[in-house]
Amino acid sequence: MPAARRKIVIVGAGHVGSHVGYALATQGLAEEIVFIDIDKKKAQAQALDIYDSTVYLRRRTLVRAGGYADARDADLLVIAAGPLPDLKRNQTRMDTPQETVAALKDVVANIRESGFAGIILDISNPADVITHYVQNRLGYPPKKILSTSTTLDSARLRRALSEAFGIDQKSVYAYVLGEHGESQMVPWSAVTIAGKPVLELIAEKPEKYGKLDLDAVAADGRAGGWRVLAGKGSTEFGIGTAAAEVIRAILCDEKRVLPVSTLLDGEYGQKDVYASVPAVLGRGGVEGILELHLTEPEQRRFSHSCDVMRKNYRTALSL
Repeated sequence: MPAARRKIVIVGAGHVGSHVGYALATQGLAEEIVFIDIDKKKAQAQALDIYDSTVYLRRRTLVRAGGYADARDADLLVIAAGPLPDLKRNQTRMDTPQETVAALKDVVANIRESGFAGIILDISNPADVITHYVQNRLGYPPKKILSTSTTLDSARLRRALSEAFGIDQKSVYAYVLGEHGESQMVPWSAVTIAGKPVLELIAEKPEKYGKLDLDAVAADGRAGGWRVLAGKGSTEFGIGTAAAEVIRAILCDEKRVLPVSTLLDGEYGQKDVYASVPAVLGRGGVEGILELHLTEPEQRRFSHSCDVMRKNYRTALSL
């Protein structure tokens, strides 16, 4: 009996979408990848460029440009459409919903018409708000539509912690929660290094770690994307790999816990808001949510982040 053929459709063939596709191809996570973009020549060029590279990859992947009819039998659809924040105008991700919603109205209509029924992974910013918007407009099962959200922010935080403590980032376990944006927060009470709570480590070795400014470390992680954007105009490799990690957990049914944005229904005391929290990922999408024991100050910061996203979601619905 032949193995199941995994098919992924990527809406948006720009910097982000193309790097998601390349990460999927290099990691052998799909047998077929289809790019859809209003700029058909760009979609064809990106697909051909990636397809040419597969001659030298370990796994064969068919990469091509197509249309929404290709989504009907796809396992997963990635939304990577919409503008990047304009640094010259001091925009944050929350300053782009009007432009993103305008770009996604046709996308949503086309997804609905295609008959697609698989998992939707949104990357378009503001990620949490846009994912909630698409879920609402499609009337889609919440567990089957999610965003990478703070998956990448958490990687950036782990990198910042690794540099601050002088310990390899793969031994650092830390999540960024809430918004993929300025209101995000770090639950320091849940951060560990090789299982050792970081706050406990600081208390035990004040001479070595006592001068560390954790707020500055969090700010370093949060600013990572802006430094990349300012330096070269877009983020690509980090988000491409982060998306591939989420997709691997889903398609391979790993039951892996990653910080992704999902609709909360009472978890962390929040309802009717998409926010990034540690979630169990498998073939069904978001198959469970792990609730960390936040301190009261941490809970207030998380609640504030949810309030920010809830407000902007209502704005998105009105556009």
